[in-house]
Amino acid sequence: MTDLSPRPQRTPSRRAREDRAYRLVVAGGAAGVVTVVSLVLAVIGILSFGIPVIAAIVTAVCVLLFRRTVSG
Repeated sequence: MTDLSPRPQRTPSRRAREDRAYRLVVAGGAAGVVTVVSLVLAVIGILSFGIPVIAAIVTAVCVLLFRRTVSG
């Protein structure tokens, strides 16, 4: 018992989790809008289907990270 210093905190503070959740919601929402708009443009024939697929992947990652952030 020679080391009396407190253990480093492993979980982020509530404020840090709130900030991360907010940023994930904003990024996921923007990526969702890009997904829908670019998908409509791809169906019309103005864009290729690559951009909607990438935006959908980004949206899904943001949703998963958000769920992980708020569940802990």
